[in-house]
Amino acid sequence: MSVESAKEVFTVEIEGLTAVKERLGEEFEQAVAMIMDCPSRLVITGIGKSGIIGQKISATLNSTGTPSFFLHPVEAMHGDLGMVSSSDVILAISYSGETTELNALLSSLRSRAVRIIAMSGNPHSTLAGFADVFLNVRVPREACPLGLAPTSSTTATLVLGDALAISLLKRKEFRAEDFRRNHPGGSLGERLKVAVREVMLRGDKIPVVVENASVAEAIAELNAKSLGAVLIASADHRLRGIITDGDLRRIIIQNRDIQGLELGRVMTADPVSILGDLLAADALSIMQRHEITVLPVVGRNRKLEGILHLHDLLGKGEFRFLI
Repeated sequence: MSVESAKEVFTVEIEGLTAVKERLGEEFEQAVAMIMDCPSRLVITGIGKSGIIGQKISATLNSTGTPSFFLHPVEAMHGDLGMVSSSDVILAISYSGETTELNALLSSLRSRAVRIIAMSGNPHSTLAGFADVFLNVRVPREACPLGLAPTSSTTATLVLGDALAISLLKRKEFRAEDFRRNHPGGSLGERLKVAVREVMLRGDKIPVVVENASVAEAIAELNAKSLGAVLIASADHRLRGIITDGDLRRIIIQNRDIQGLELGRVMTADPVSILGDLLAADALSIMQRHEITVLPVVGRNRKLEGILHLHDLLGKGEFRFLI
């Protein structure tokens, strides 16, 4: 019974996310443009659960290149309003749009000519009336069976905040090394400072076959090493190509006889690679740019030294890819 209830929560929250996703349009583009044009900071404000979500959104924005801070509406009305300048942009969060303390703050901020982005589930609310841009996070229903505890609505607001952060990250061409500079004391920051050779897989852990091997041998090696790819090397260990799970799936979809194909016709020749003495941050940038999860490591003579998987680069289970 508990498992079924849990699955129902997932179903309801996914339903809410889908509804918000399908409404995304011009207003979202306007919000991104407004934040991009902001010469100062994005000030996020909200109270209760919305405030908690706002704090997380602010933290994500800061770590991905958009200066931001969270302003509590009550504290703002008792002196912290001095933190806000007329060049700031406000992101105000309230699902009902009728939070008394928040709307009192926005009324005061309006006199400072600040621009306001509202995240709310009520486009006819007082909050919406204050906003220059309105982002609708209305969900069909809350996961709470009583319809009282913010559940689907807070999830939708959080994801919309992530969508803003990642859209801004891409617009600013924010890179892995930029992320590292913002996390000098973190585990990820420390991990990205090391040379590729220190985190790559080497020796028997490299999924590799020689270029005159059969496709069947390449598939066996791919399955044995479980990295989602197998490298192709010459007899003197120079990198020649790569075959990925995706390559094999595409061949199968085309109804081609895998066993009858030559290895050279299946592989991607001269694949993207990295030198072992470069930083792990450089490897992450390459993976991000080419949207790949494995990266061969070579010497300056293209001799194969190792292979880098995204999970080994970031730490298995500890982190997730940035975009």
